[in-house]
Amino acid sequence: MAGVAYVNGRYLPLSEASVSIEDRGFQFADGIYEAWAVLGGKLADAAGHFERMERSLAELRMAQPMSRAALKLVILETLRRNRITEGFCYLQITRGQAPRDHGFPNPAVRPSLIITCKPVDYAAEARKSEKGVAVSTQPDIRWGRCDIKTVGLLPNVLAKQAAREAGAYEAWLVDSGGMVTEGSSTNAWIVDARGVLITRDTRANILRGVTRKHLMELAAELQMPVEERAFSVEEAKDAKEAFLTAASAFVTPITAIDGKQVGDGRPGPVAARLRAHYIDKARRGD
Repeated sequence: MAGVAYVNGRYLPLSEASVSIEDRGFQFADGIYEAWAVLGGKLADAAGHFERMERSLAELRMAQPMSRAALKLVILETLRRNRITEGFCYLQITRGQAPRDHGFPNPAVRPSLIITCKPVDYAAEARKSEKGVAVSTQPDIRWGRCDIKTVGLLPNVLAKQAAREAGAYEAWLVDSGGMVTEGSSTNAWIVDARGVLITRDTRANILRGVTRKHLMELAAELQMPVEERAFSVEEAKDAKEAFLTAASAFVTPITAIDGKQVGDGRPGPVAARLRAHYIDKARRGD
């Protein structure tokens, strides 16, 4: 795939971009990542993603490679060099390159910073949303700090692959109590018979989704009631609607869970309304 990546101060063709085999991101998954949708040349939910990135770095006691303002300029330049106005931007920061040792490097080394981006056909994504997607449930076997957006995603990878092998778009992860936590790369939502939006609260071991947070604010603007609480797989299957949210998926309706039809088996009006309003606000840079 042709394109340009930013790696530790240099803009390089993807075919030439690399980090050391002693980078701690490769050796220990000792790093974090962040991702932005790009709509009309704008970073969707820009501030929210920067805030989460800074929190993840602080939780891992990892240095920030540059200021937020400088980092935004580098991201926008990477997008410009790739001629992307509609797409997706991915950032990764690791603790840096050091001889392999579990403890932090002492003295500290310079963090590694990698930025890549790709075009996205959002018209095709819209058609997928109009049809709806299926999810399958998988046991949640992840570590206890899923609130940090780390690059250690092997359990998520295995869950996503299991979902694909089951013919589903996404995996919904289920804790030991039979409650849905979130998706392998998304947050999980249902709409109950009262029309109330329900999503897992962030006191649980879930990622604090930026799109999730923005959607809660949007729901308040639209006077849609929201409850942050646990819900079971059975409650989800019996829900009026179900949908998932993520920077890469915005709001995507779910029409089946483990092969059981949700609602009437078609995308519902709540998810459709939220998706339309979210994308409109993102394109306007709100």
